[in-house]
Amino acid sequence: MELFWSDRISEGLCILDADETAHCVRVLRHREGDEISIIDGEGTLYTCVLLDTAGKEARAKIVGAQQNWGSHPYHLNMAVCPTKNIDRYEWFAEKAAELGIDIISPVIGDHSERKVFKPERLKRILLSAAKQSLKAAVPKIEEAQSVSRFIETSPSGQDCLKLIACCFEGEAPRISINDALRSFSGREIIVLIGPEGDFSQKELELAVKNGFIPIHLGESRLRTETAALTSVEAVYLSKI
Repeated sequence: MELFWSDRISEGLCILDADETAHCVRVLRHREGDEISIIDGEGTLYTCVLLDTAGKEARAKIVGAQQNWGSHPYHLNMAVCPTKNIDRYEWFAEKAAELGIDIISPVIGDHSERKVFKPERLKRILLSAAKQSLKAAVPKIEEAQSVSRFIETSPSGQDCLKLIACCFEGEAPRISINDALRSFSGREIIVLIGPEGDFSQKELELAVKNGFIPIHLGESRLRTETAALTSVEAVYLSKI
């Protein structure tokens, strides 16, 4: 199934940007009158008929719409410290989007080696992953912030499961991510993954104080991106 993306949808029309138009018309050879499928990145799939392919921006008439297309029964925010090698972070994000996530929150920890995060390339990767995995919603990328600020501004209450994966024991003992997910029947889930040097003791204490549950992902010591993807897969498998 071929999917295209548009953020210019109004008055019964979808307009493809130059890149999407080039892929649709020049690469895949679609012409006026062809039926195509367009996602809006927010969860809706539009069935459209091409009206005009002559210019740099193709226009298509909407003939049908399906909301929550390719959605998952949970809302997952992965707050993950960017890795020193940014390619590893992009790999995690691509595979996580294929499984099903809603938000990526880049967070900078006390032990982070990468202090600056630029989201432009990652946005393109997430769009491509959503289209490849047949999803109409593209994961959002939040502004980078410190681990401490993310913890302090995280939602409170029992309606949201907040987990922090760490490699050491604090005052609150760690439980397995599977046990944490098994005991939660809600929809909102946050998983906090630290940098290569793990969280600091101060960050873990702050997280526990703000309602985060310390978890482990098994006996293996995992890289940041592996731990993040393992967490996404655990959520995915626990909810499907």
